Amino acid sequence: MGINAPLNRKLRMGLIGGGQGSFIGRVHSIAACLDNRATLVAGALSSNAERSKASAPSYDIAPSRAYGSYEAMFDAESKLPTGERIDFVSITTPNHTHYEIAKAAVEAGFNVICDKPMTFDLGQAEHLLKTVEQSDVVFAVSHNYTGYPLVRMAREMILAGELGEIQAIRAQYIQGWLRTKLEQDNQKQAAWRTDPSKSGAAGAFGDIATHAYNLGRYMTGLKPDAVSCHLKSFVEGRKLDDYGTAVIRYENGGLGMVTASQISHGRENDLSIEIDGTKGALQWRQENPNEMIIRQNGKPHQIYTRDPNAPHMTASGAAACRLPAGHPEAFFEAFANIYASAFDDMAARGGGANVERRETIYPNIYDGVEGMFFIQQCVNSSLENAAWLPLLHPAARR
Repeated sequence: MGINAPLNRKLRMGLIGGGQGSFIGRVHSIAACLDNRATLVAGALSSNAERSKASAPSYDIAPSRAYGSYEAMFDAESKLPTGERIDFVSITTPNHTHYEIAKAAVEAGFNVICDKPMTFDLGQAEHLLKTVEQSDVVFAVSHNYTGYPLVRMAREMILAGELGEIQAIRAQYIQGWLRTKLEQDNQKQAAWRTDPSKSGAAGAFGDIATHAYNLGRYMTGLKPDAVSCHLKSFVEGRKLDDYGTAVIRYENGGLGMVTASQISHGRENDLSIEIDGTKGALQWRQENPNEMIIRQNGKPHQIYTRDPNAPHMTASGAAACRLPAGHPEAFFEAFANIYASAFDDMAARGGGANVERRETIYPNIYDGVEGMFFIQQCVNSSLENAAWLPLLHPAARR
């Protein structure tokens, strides 16, 4: 393919994880193919070779490209002609496996979309960053809530100064599914998320608080200065936190709060954020993602709806819409927007162009490192009785 030639074909996807009993692997496969810009052609769907191959038919993966391990997949795919091998891999496995898989994929020259948190610990994230920077691959992290149209609209509004100087961010992610000790019943999702050897140093804060923190960073662009955090496991005998709250000081003098719970009765996936600026404030909830509230003192509250044809919709918000107003768009479409944005860069790379690595509309390797630093500093702060610790990692973007 010549330099800067257009890539006028579907991108070929390799899925790692997503075997029988998986949730997030299926989400990735649907999101990647939603806009008909990619096709799933290969997979290493489980750490168990037999289960991996047995899971392939449900994805329409041919037996010849249903691999028993990611190592076998990378080796075999690398030997295929350029016009047949996979273009990118999606990593949808438990946290403790992300680093070795992602590093091998980058070194093999494959673009990567990795689930969050990006790695098991900060050291792995920093090593992975060096590997990515020494390559030309596109690397995205699936902080999927940044893909919602109104989140992208809010980001554009805030960065344009429409809310004035941002002074406060309150983000929370509240669930209730781990109120009882599900991990004792061999519930697959609970088992690995509450296991320090698979999840990492944090439980709820690694699993869902990272989304809440990332959302505030993405929407406002504010750089953090320091964090003070309390983490707690309320379920007796649980080794990782199931509840926590963090207070954040930002470099501009603003304050933030991140709360995460997995033990609140009746709560499902209640990710919400409120942002206060000197000119106005906004509120958005993931469980009602097609509405955003804007407030200004002395004026009626405004409800902004997801409407790609409305004059209030910003360019990035409208571009993230697939349906007319009144037809709800939600989780799958937001995930697909992360893929669509990354696909633009993958296609550019495939055509011989250099692509931006740091300032992307999708979460990237730098956001992944920031997320791991957030987890580490929150855990360390909690261990030191909520001591204030630095929160700005050298890799922080914007």
